[in-house]
Amino acid sequence: MSTHPVLIQPSGMRFDAPADVPLLRAAQAAGIKLPSSCRNGTCRACMCLMLEGSVVYGIEWPGLSRDEKEEGWILPCVAQATSPLEIQAPGAGPIDAAPAPARPLTGARR
Repeated sequence: MSTHPVLIQPSGMRFDAPADVPLLRAAQAAGIKLPSSCRNGTCRACMCLMLEGSVVYGIEWPGLSRDEKEEGWILPCVAQATSPLEIQAPGAGPIDAAPAPARPLTGARR
């Protein structure tokens, strides 16, 4: 299976995306969090700008207009890399490895 390098701007974070895996899942496997919600191409929470490269979609028509697609906007939750990519995703960051500390249950509502 081929993989393609992905560079995220402005953070400079990098990951490898297998050709048949959505960018969102590949980023998460590499410990990188991209904004997301629905994971099926409709909510547009993950929408980011593709600066270089090309993608294909795992669904027939993702939630982007023709103009947005022509301008380079992509939905990483359903986009799969077909070449090395550079994307602009200001909300990207490392996935927190440590879970939030547990709060004791008090039974009281505030």
